[in-house]
Amino acid sequence: MPDLIITPIPAFKDNYMWLLTRGNEAAIVDPGDAEPVIRALEQQQLRLKAILATHHHADHVGGLVALKQRCPAAIVYGPARENVAQLDHRLAAGDKIDALGARFEVIDIPGHTAGHIAFYASGLKPPAVFCGDTLFACGCGRLFEGTPEQMLASLDALAALPAATRVYCGHEYTVANIRFALEVEPNNRELQTRAAMATAMRKRGEPTLPSTIALELETNPFMRCDVPAVRAAASGMSQGAGFARVSTFATIRSWKDGFR
Repeated sequence: MPDLIITPIPAFKDNYMWLLTRGNEAAIVDPGDAEPVIRALEQQQLRLKAILATHHHADHVGGLVALKQRCPAAIVYGPARENVAQLDHRLAAGDKIDALGARFEVIDIPGHTAGHIAFYASGLKPPAVFCGDTLFACGCGRLFEGTPEQMLASLDALAALPAATRVYCGHEYTVANIRFALEVEPNNRELQTRAAMATAMRKRGEPTLPSTIALELETNPFMRCDVPAVRAAASGMSQGAGFARVSTFATIRSWKDGFR
């Protein structure tokens, strides 16, 4: 069987839709815009077999209806607790699906939205997780529908995945996220190295994704709420915030919301 190939399809200003291909078959993750996906299918002569949606925001599912009309045999998977049109299978934590010969386990990761899910493929080498707008490279999503407690628990669930797991998220926010992370942890050498590498990649027009769980644990302040430097930074923004993980997270998330 040919290898599974994962390729980003850019959309809008900074979205990524993830095209999975094996031979002449394809799946798409978070199709916010149908037209670039249809072009890729036609250019590569691919048959769309599955559509995977992580959450209900339009920039992730806005192209779903048009794709389903174009490829009616494609099976659509998405979150059970969110209103997404055209879903064939509504999924929640622990559910498993097969797409293109790969097994994906569903992880509930609410916080950005109330019913956000991730698709985790442990059998790929290395493993892969498609996490939408919950975990970003060096960042995390805004809390539009969830609480700090929910988002921190979701990030903990992703942090528990194997360190080599590749992280496929929904936006090219890496350079801006690193700029904020350096405000939180200016002396983090791994973060300084990542900043230089990400800046160079973007100057060459390359995506900074996928990341890995290991890299996020070393450099992402939202996954480092136990680290003394992160707690100290939170306390500097809000007195006493660094004494608990949730208050640390909530403080740096609020800080990031207003960061320019």
